[in-house]
Amino acid sequence: MSKSLKKGVEVEVIAGDHKGKKGKILQVFRSKNRIIVEGVNLIKKHEKKSQDNPQGSIVERESSIHYSNVKATK
Repeated sequence: MSKSLKKGVEVEVIAGDHKGKKGKILQVFRSKNRIIVEGVNLIKKHEKKSQDNPQGSIVERESSIHYSNVKATK
């Protein structure tokens, strides 16, 4: 995995469904060669009912993408 891809670095997606989108790296999974980019590859996640969230809900959050699909921008 490239050493230039670290948390907080601005990247642009160069391949896949989200090609052309830009965002900051939120998390890096070096063992899996994947990263999470802010605002890219959003999925819908169902949350269970709890004391904090008595109704339950559907939340959108970022999913990981392979590091080879992004490049660091300056």
